[in-house]
Amino acid sequence: MALMTMQPDLDAVHATRARLRATYLRPADQRPASTARGLHHTALVSSDVEATIRFYQGLLGFPLTELIDNRDYPGSSHFFFDIGHQNLLAFFDFPGLDVGPYAEVLGGLHHVAISVDPDRWQALVANLAEAGVEHEVHSGVSVYFRDPDGARIELIADPLGEMYGSKVL
Repeated sequence: MALMTMQPDLDAVHATRARLRATYLRPADQRPASTARGLHHTALVSSDVEATIRFYQGLLGFPLTELIDNRDYPGSSHFFFDIGHQNLLAFFDFPGLDVGPYAEVLGGLHHVAISVDPDRWQALVANLAEAGVEHEVHSGVSVYFRDPDGARIELIADPLGEMYGSKVL
């Protein structure tokens, strides 16, 4: 199925964005505290538990912290990687289900952005290149690539709460 694309009216897009910012965005000192404590985990789907472990733990250096039964689907595993600051990247496998390949859909995942130390970022970009993982560097601090199942991952050398030198938190 081919995607139909059309050029957006950029003036309208910018006007809408300005209206949304004026209506909803508050200066940091005027925002209420969040009702959340943080992201416990983001769960993705894995077609091969061992390949996923080798990729995230072996290539990227995110330690596997747990591997348990998925209570929602018999025979399925739920496993977790430490991505720092008590945040986890989790996966499910669904043996016997035809879940299909990764696809960007409304309400679906576009990418997972994980902050890493700038020195570590350089080494991880080198690891991706050495492993033959296609990747693209943007703005000198972001590298985008796909995991073994096609999920788009970004490693960003900006600190948590910043995006390309601007505070977003």
